[in-house]
Amino acid sequence: MAHRVLVVEDEEDIAFPLVRTLEREGYEVEWVDNGEKALETLASSPELVILDLGLPDIDGLEVCRRAREDGYDGAIIIVTARAGELDRVVGLDYGADDYLAKPFGLAELQARVRALLRRTSSAGGHAAEPARHDGLRIDIEARRVYAGTEEVPLTGKEFEVLSILAANRDKVVSRGRLMADVWDENWYGSTKTLDVTIGRLRQKLESVGVTDRVVAVRGVGFRLEGGTPDA
Repeated sequence: MAHRVLVVEDEEDIAFPLVRTLEREGYEVEWVDNGEKALETLASSPELVILDLGLPDIDGLEVCRRAREDGYDGAIIIVTARAGELDRVVGLDYGADDYLAKPFGLAELQARVRALLRRTSSAGGHAAEPARHDGLRIDIEARRVYAGTEEVPLTGKEFEVLSILAANRDKVVSRGRLMADVWDENWYGSTKTLDVTIGRLRQKLESVGVTDRVVAVRGVGFRLEGGTPDA
């Protein structure tokens, strides 16, 4: 079955060639030109979203945040003319998986799409059982996570949640503490965003075969257990 891709882009001269290119690659593509339509279309669960930030109604970062809050767990690639480092970091913290600055080459975008779909497909449990790795390693200074020698690509919030859980390995970390430390006390959104982040973190760890597990303790919080401590 063809992978389903949603393109969210208000500029026709960018959207049309992008849609045609993806369709030639065999993807089933839907195109919308604003944020409200994008959020409505996510109900049909496309596997990947290519999301422009400069939309006419809702900023793309807000679309990304709301999508994650509402439980969308597919891949999101942000494309934007905002090439600054701050926008990249903020976009990934809002739940995006990748970032591409305009103007971009279609070949590069296709490669990013293929890589993300491979990763999310294996995380969805339909691929062969991955090889197991005991060595989950977290490099705090570089903000990178490895399973054996393989890097696990995490968003900013996923990295911060994992870092806190790893620092308290085998101990329960409360939902309140995670929300306060990762989203800070000024966060007024739904705490469902924590559950979405935990779900995506679990999928990514499982997809590379780590033996560490993020376990929910009902009514309290979460605990990282199994595997071996960081090297």
